[in-house]
Amino acid sequence: MASILLFNKPFGVLSQFSGEDPSCTLAGFIDAPGFYPAGRLDRDSEGLLLLTDDGALQHHISDPRYDKAKCYWAQVEGEISREAIASLEIGVMLKDGLTKPARARRIEAPSLWERDPPIRERKNIPTSWLELTLGEGRNRQVRRMTAAVGFPTLRLVRASISQWCLGDIQPGEYRRVEGVELAPTNAVETARQTRGYRSRSSHSRSTASSKRARGSSKNPS
Repeated sequence: MASILLFNKPFGVLSQFSGEDPSCTLAGFIDAPGFYPAGRLDRDSEGLLLLTDDGALQHHISDPRYDKAKCYWAQVEGEISREAIASLEIGVMLKDGLTKPARARRIEAPSLWERDPPIRERKNIPTSWLELTLGEGRNRQVRRMTAAVGFPTLRLVRASISQWCLGDIQPGEYRRVEGVELAPTNAVETARQTRGYRSRSSHSRSTASSKRARGSSKNPS
């Protein structure tokens, strides 16, 4: 079984161990040989980053084909409208194509740590918070989606990835989870169900054929 580190990545930290300034990389916060990031989180984003010591699990988490649900809290410029939220849920056209349907809702400001540096604010323009859950992971997707509907993201925090949540882990800290097993992927589960359906169908056809054969022997034409 594999192990996972749930790390609360601070603003300005790279999702890698190497860099000219170790204090701005994972090396400045994590001393766990053999663990590597499973996916990435932009330098100017905060929150949950997963690391694991298992190559298969790393691939399973980071590969976009497996559609791991990722939940984000985004502080946006302006009072986000119902129309904008509806657009985010249906899908937004970006330069690299239409986004997949997402779950979106306006939320009250979550209880978070102070960001360093703080976000830029305009005196005459309010801000609001949005919870957005995606099943895909394009480059800077949340920021591009909110900008596309007219509400630029000022602060972005990832709250969860699949069943793993940020919880009360503070910025720069991490929690170790032991005994993690690979859950079946959508593709694997679909294939399994398909095989089961085909097996049942074959059995049904075989049974029906046998019954017809027995019936024919009893009542020859």
